[in-house]
Amino acid sequence: MAALSGPVSHAVSRVARLHRSAAGKALKGVDLSPGQELLMMHLRDRGAVRQTELIRTLDLDPSTVTKMLQRLEQTGHVRRRPDPADRRAVLVEATDESCALHSAVRDAWGSLEEQTLAGLEPAERAELIRLLAKVEENLCRETADCPDRC
Repeated sequence: MAALSGPVSHAVSRVARLHRSAAGKALKGVDLSPGQELLMMHLRDRGAVRQTELIRTLDLDPSTVTKMLQRLEQTGHVRRRPDPADRRAVLVEATDESCALHSAVRDAWGSLEEQTLAGLEPAERAELIRLLAKVEENLCRETADCPDRC
């Protein structure tokens, strides 16, 4: 499919789709789906957080986060409980059983990083990171809807 206009936007869209697909394959061995690893790493770094914080941080639809949490609860990786400070709010926390996920996710993301950047020299990798940060900033400024960075 040829880009009608906006070759950079078309390239970014293709790369994002391919990266998500590669992430899915890398995470299959960890028994997680793309996005779940970001949620789990956020819980590992922050401890118990309100479900609303996860929705805001991950910049996902509330129903999507709810489904992710249901699946992660079923596999024993997270638990949800009422927030003692506000019984209407729900706290989400990683379980002790999820500790092994950290190194497995780190390894999966390391492999994905190498696959993604294969053939790029260190200076090219640094330049790519710099340029993507500029693109992200441009999009954040335009949308005024940037998620918190994890």
